[in-house]
Amino acid sequence: MIKLKTLLLLSILITIKTNAMNIQTATFGSGCFWCVEAIFQEVKGVSEVKSGYMGGENPNPTYKEVCNGTTGYAEVIQMKYDSDIISFDELLEIFWKTHDPTTLNQQGADKGTQYRSAVFYHSAEQKTKAIAYKKALNDANIWNNPIVTEITAAAVFYDAEAYHQDYYSSNKDENSYCSFVITPKVEKFRKLFKDKIK
Repeated sequence: MIKLKTLLLLSILITIKTNAMNIQTATFGSGCFWCVEAIFQEVKGVSEVKSGYMGGENPNPTYKEVCNGTTGYAEVIQMKYDSDIISFDELLEIFWKTHDPTTLNQQGADKGTQYRSAVFYHSAEQKTKAIAYKKALNDANIWNNPIVTEITAAAVFYDAEAYHQDYYSSNKDENSYCSFVITPKVEKFRKLFKDKIK
């Protein structure tokens, strides 16, 4: 009986450890983080999405500081995902198909370095995949202009202020930016990636 309990406990611990090993981190910037967060929160296999800042130098940036476009920080989302459910390649596909990666420091009316297109990689494998995917897209001439997405090593991630988290789900019925900018992007994602929605 003791051996059976021990084996059962070991089995549970191995399962927990294996599941933990499947949880990976990805960080993307593709314009206003409200839009990007709203899309990736709906992706099957993504367990957590946080809006924040990455890529600058001075610690603990605020939204007001980042908005002036001189801090070096980009508005990003950082997510936790289960690589057994969704791969980094699939996340890259969603990333590149849900924004315009050819406009330098701009997405729509949002302009400034804080809105740049960026993949902040967390491993050599992520770096290799992002570079290869970007090259393949450029070689395929999908857009009229070349992709300007920055691919750089992940740095310290700073959470955005609390009111930025879950922004779309909390404000979609009250905010015109949500109606006119975020909703069309979310709808585009849902149309293109029906099989990847939670």
